[in-house]
Amino acid sequence: MTQAILDILQDVMSSPWIYLGIFLVSVLDGFFPVVPAETSVITAGVFAASTGSPNLALVIVVAALGAFAGDHISYTLGRTSNNRLRNGKRTGKVFAWAEQALAERGGLVLVVARYIPGGRTACTLTMGAVAYPRHRFALFDALACASWAVYSGLIGYVGGAAFEHDPIKGLLLGLGIALSITAVVEVVRYIRRRRAQADGRDEEKVLVGPRD
Repeated sequence: MTQAILDILQDVMSSPWIYLGIFLVSVLDGFFPVVPAETSVITAGVFAASTGSPNLALVIVVAALGAFAGDHISYTLGRTSNNRLRNGKRTGKVFAWAEQALAERGGLVLVVARYIPGGRTACTLTMGAVAYPRHRFALFDALACASWAVYSGLIGYVGGAAFEHDPIKGLLLGLGIALSITAVVEVVRYIRRRRAQADGRDEEKVLVGPRD
């Protein structure tokens, strides 16, 4: 069974159509976050290291271009549906988080959000909804997409190089590294949020004074 899966993956990764596939998956992931763009790029990176195909540099380029296009679709959707997103039961909280982060950090939040599951879409939608200047959005998004594509491709390549003769283990290692980094980011965000809330309560006590 494992060998059959490996043979299928090798056939897919050696096909010239793999670059178009990665591009399209990256586009969809920009506004439909259920699509696993990272997994596709990491997998391609694993096979680039273990079998030499596909070409890692080309994988990174098409992934970055696809992500850039997808993010601009999301930005445009935000421009046309901002009220519905802001008041939605499921999207309201995420929208509020992205809006606050954008107000605090500006365009750089787009770079950070690209590494947060669901955060990238919330951020691009919000930037469109608040009419963030498109030329500045494009600048920060280019940086975000390029860094994300390099990160995902290299993680896969590291996994493939570590298990050169066993791409499945290399893929598991690459995905494990990506999940670990994501978990660390989420833990850091949680700790910082808790500290900010605690600091806010302390400041309120100072301003209001002790209560009976």
